[in-house]
Amino acid sequence: MLRITIDLRFDSIRPEHIEPAFRALLARARGEIDGIAIGERGAGERCYEDTLGALESAIEPLETAMAVVEHLGRVASTPELRAAHEAVQPEVSAFLAGIPLHEGLWRALQAFAATDRAGARCEPEASERQEGPSHALSGARRRFLQKTMGDFRRRGAELDGPGRRRLVAIDGELAKLMSRYSRNLVEARATFELVVRDRELLGGLPESELAAARDDAIARGVDGYRLSLHASSYLPAITYLDDPRLRETLWRSNHARGTADGADNRVLIPRILELRREKARLLGFGSFADLVLEERMAGSGAAARAFVQALCERTAPFFSNEVHSLQSFRERLEGEGAPAIQPWDLAYFAEKQRRALFGLDEEELRAYFPLDRVLAGLFELAHRLYGIRIEERSGVRSWHPSVRGHSIRDGNGSLLCHFYTDLHLRDGKAGGAWMDGFIVGEHSADRRAPHLGLICANLRPPSAGRPALLRHAEVSMLFHEFGHLLHLALSRPEVRSLGGTRVARDFVELPSQIMENWCWEREALDLFAGHWESGAPIPEPLFQKMIGARTFRAATTMMEQLGLSEVDLALHTDYDAAKDGDATTYARHILQRYTPAPLPAMSARIASFAHIFGDGGHYAAGYYSYKWAEVLDADAFSRFREEGLFNPAVGRAFRDEILAKGGSADPALLFRAFRGRAPSLDPLLASSSLLADGPTS
Repeated sequence: MLRITIDLRFDSIRPEHIEPAFRALLARARGEIDGIAIGERGAGERCYEDTLGALESAIEPLETAMAVVEHLGRVASTPELRAAHEAVQPEVSAFLAGIPLHEGLWRALQAFAATDRAGARCEPEASERQEGPSHALSGARRRFLQKTMGDFRRRGAELDGPGRRRLVAIDGELAKLMSRYSRNLVEARATFELVVRDRELLGGLPESELAAARDDAIARGVDGYRLSLHASSYLPAITYLDDPRLRETLWRSNHARGTADGADNRVLIPRILELRREKARLLGFGSFADLVLEERMAGSGAAARAFVQALCERTAPFFSNEVHSLQSFRERLEGEGAPAIQPWDLAYFAEKQRRALFGLDEEELRAYFPLDRVLAGLFELAHRLYGIRIEERSGVRSWHPSVRGHSIRDGNGSLLCHFYTDLHLRDGKAGGAWMDGFIVGEHSADRRAPHLGLICANLRPPSAGRPALLRHAEVSMLFHEFGHLLHLALSRPEVRSLGGTRVARDFVELPSQIMENWCWEREALDLFAGHWESGAPIPEPLFQKMIGARTFRAATTMMEQLGLSEVDLALHTDYDAAKDGDATTYARHILQRYTPAPLPAMSARIASFAHIFGDGGHYAAGYYSYKWAEVLDADAFSRFREEGLFNPAVGRAFRDEILAKGGSADPALLFRAFRGRAPSLDPLLASSSLLADGPTS
């Protein structure tokens, strides 16, 4: 039986356990929800414990178990595990999607919302009795009631019988399509390799990358050097390889992920979009973006697009200048007849231009970021900001020997959170980096339970007698994911469903993205940046080069992110297959406006856009959230700049007003409580050197 506790025994979970475990969990959840609907406590007014509280308790074990199985599918995928997951996933998804369609449950919630004791205990003391209707409810419970009722309406609670049945069918088909989309991407990344036997062809690639490529080949019994589409291999190759043919091969392979015969995501996307559009209209919304964003800070698809457009307009002049500058730089290197820059040339020539302008060698900088030292410094930073202590745990039972376990304790020694770190790439593991929260612990007047989470990445393991050395971008990524983890760990949820990262999607990136700012500050860098051999801090001249290069091509980076945001919103607002034709072509034409080089017809970026089409589709119509949160984080970090990077009072305010609150209040109010005002675009544009009226030469 699959057991869910704060100490998950991942090493004992077997594929054959999954189906019987979920049968039992589903039966239990169904029984408890039916019990809420009929009112098992008997006649009388409904109360919080026998409605919202009972609903939360009924669903949580099933959702946690599914999170565990989906996690294993991303970090330790096997054919047997995938088969077991696929055997239960449709039924679990259908059950969860059907909860708001349970007529008896909806009537029970409506009855509770109308009672004059909503939120009171079922057997309150006289002093605890509340007067007035449900709108008199206060705090997290009131927020939970409002969010639950709104969520039920958006998920079909007010539909008639035929409408409900159609919604169930839509959600079931979407779950299957998105699961297949993700599986295709995992397989595409795992099956691609570019083996180069002639070392001379790898000119330009740093020695550390050559050693890693050689180690990778040896590990697979291959003669030569192995390059892959994992970011830790692909990004250095596309940036440093002198041979344009190799760069082009890698770029085209990366932009063709998810298009292989028999695993072509391009055939899935039109149906996913069609079903989402039908779902939105069935629920009374003009577009899927409006459906998704009603509960978020943006509020609507139009508001999100206006935000993207506002940033685009202020960035566009700088972007145009950068495009021209890079082409001019190539012409100075190669002569007036130099060819136009192609997509696979961008990173290569941008790196050469950056080194020419600032003299910054990323490989020289990498030597100052050994993984263990970075982690130790990150944990010390969290201690200084938030007064917490982070310790490594021994005897952790995980899914792979390289996984480490940690605990977070408050200043008084109380346990706040356990978490895992799984940081190295390997076969059978999904690409990218992410944080997951398995368990949100309760934090009530009479009970304190710790949280359980993890952070995952795909960093290169130690190689050629050196520890794992990180690029600065990888350091920022670790800080980002740890920010998400702190959002979980420092949450104090009276209502578990509002704890940790369970917040509006365009607010969830604030706690993660704000952490990246410390990666650029001398005071913070000295906590975790030290040469892997001598321990010496980053020399001041190298630090100044790093800071000087920080905003190099910031407009290009901004536009690329805005382009993906616009594609996402356009697909979920405007796109109509009958009018607009092929979705991949439609998306490519949009992206071209935001891209510094011509995109070839084979480019199929949305075939690997897992954020919006993969399992869960959590960022569908919400990819703009990353830029939205950047505005929030730049403005919030400006307070640390003003009052002290390690100022414990500011750290405590951020912990209390943002991290501890989770989703228990309107995020706009939480931000205002910390910053003292509404957010402004200017701190982000200033930090990116994009604030002036126009670009400077």
